[in-house]
Amino acid sequence: MAVSGRFPLLLLAGLVAVVLQPTRQMVLLWVGIVLLAVIVDLVLAVGPGHLSIEREATSQVRLGESGASSLLVTNTSRRRVRGVLRDAWQPSAGATGERHQLSIPGGERRRFTTVLLPTRRGDRLADRVTVRSFGPLRMGARQHSFDVGGSIRALPPFASRKHLPSRLATLRQLDGRSAVRVRGQGTEFDSLRDYVEGDDVRSIDWRATARRQHVVVRTWQPERDRRVILVLDTSRTSAGRVEQMPRLDSEMDAALLLAALASRAGDRVDLIAGDRWVRARVTGSSRSALLGDLVQAMSPLQPALLEASWPTLATAIADTSRRRALVVLLTTLEPAAIEESLLPTLASLTLHHRVVVASVSDPALVAMAARRDTTAQAYDAAAAERTLELRRRTAAMLAGLGVTVIDASPEDLPPRLADHYLLLKSQGLL
Repeated sequence: MAVSGRFPLLLLAGLVAVVLQPTRQMVLLWVGIVLLAVIVDLVLAVGPGHLSIEREATSQVRLGESGASSLLVTNTSRRRVRGVLRDAWQPSAGATGERHQLSIPGGERRRFTTVLLPTRRGDRLADRVTVRSFGPLRMGARQHSFDVGGSIRALPPFASRKHLPSRLATLRQLDGRSAVRVRGQGTEFDSLRDYVEGDDVRSIDWRATARRQHVVVRTWQPERDRRVILVLDTSRTSAGRVEQMPRLDSEMDAALLLAALASRAGDRVDLIAGDRWVRARVTGSSRSALLGDLVQAMSPLQPALLEASWPTLATAIADTSRRRALVVLLTTLEPAAIEESLLPTLASLTLHHRVVVASVSDPALVAMAARRDTTAQAYDAAAAERTLELRRRTAAMLAGLGVTVIDASPEDLPPRLADHYLLLKSQGLL
């Protein structure tokens, strides 16, 4: 049961009669009349149980884009239902216009749509659908809540896709699809062509030169069908926010750019995400389905308040590929976490794979270290310098083990990781 705003207004309207005849009987009489009107209105209201509510399938959206969820409401009674419907969602779903006015004739169906603008990645869930059915006086209403399940999946935004065209242009040059040919040790032989000024003399094919009576050089193209394994750290360190975005989301952005680039280069890309346990795995996806599989696997991932178990993740890497691969560990350069779990594991990983550690750095630390105008700022700068120095020491320690470290801001990490991949590709080091 519920009452509308008309109920207190009608009670206030009784002040006129009370002023004219200020007696206790007059007050009780007026209150009784108003209550009787509410009771009659409740009796005449159509019960919400006569409504059948179904939710249509909700499409997926990228984080930052809007979607919609529609309800199909059927009035199974013979009378018109008048009232209000509220389609409740959890706050991070960003529901707007979730309150709808009902006016459904008997035996008919209506569709009501709620606009959703998710503010967080992952599955955003619907709560309950509450209906208030008013009587003809619209004073009293029968209220009932329906459990109508629903969700909308907010996919990673993949903001770094703006860097993809320029990296694909570089890849086409490396791949021999433009006029430029790349020559390097460890790449696959492609063809022979005439020598031009500026060519590396080490690429001259002396036998072909003797046969043709002019200088001929070999051209090469990068090797294909190499393995790239992306390892996404979902432990407690990935929950930290940098520039209003969780580290985990920034790492996903870098992983998607590298995956898109590597798949276009003809390499096989696999994903492992986890902390103490493996939370998601994508293996064996085709080139056309890879990005879709990755965003579907990444979308529900959330940081866990657990330490990462790198031996567990290393076992998952070994199960994924026995061949030598480029293993990209998307984690943070937190000295305690690396020294405790990752460092002992790296020794075995670097024996079998080329390892890259990609970490999201916080530009606010650099800005804090530069501000020293006041005493408080000087103390903040000292703390920031100490944190930066610890990160540099950790990076140097990893480099000593043969690991490449890429430590960059959320905006710079995806293109820098992609550029490093292209560098390895051009040098035939994959």
